[in-house]
Amino acid sequence: MIKWKDDYKIGVEQIDKQHQKLFEIANEAYNLLKNDFCYDKFDQIIQILAELRDYAIYHFQSEENYMLSIGYKGYPLQKAAHDSFVEKLNAVNLDSIDENQNQYILELLDFIINWISDHILGADKLITQSSNR
Repeated sequence: MIKWKDDYKIGVEQIDKQHQKLFEIANEAYNLLKNDFCYDKFDQIIQILAELRDYAIYHFQSEENYMLSIGYKGYPLQKAAHDSFVEKLNAVNLDSIDENQNQYILELLDFIINWISDHILGADKLITQSSNR
């Protein structure tokens, strides 16, 4: 289970709520991994990937619009990181998912958790820190 903590808040309610939704999607993947009664998880993995990609695109656009509205100078780096995240999701080899489904879910969770710790706690926190100066 991946738990939301106040440490993840950047101080912009709309973005914080969107980040919480990313946690919910990660927990869907976690729950699927822990489901020992579901042998073939391929369709659910594809559904989670699609939900993650679609929600990330929505969230990134919202976050980027906010950055532009406050004149955030780190916008180009953020945009590049966001684009890279979506490209990684778009480049998933579906055959590799089917070969070892639980291993793929672990890799997906690792990707999301690293994104949360590196991007939200790092890059996204800088958005509000720079605007408070």
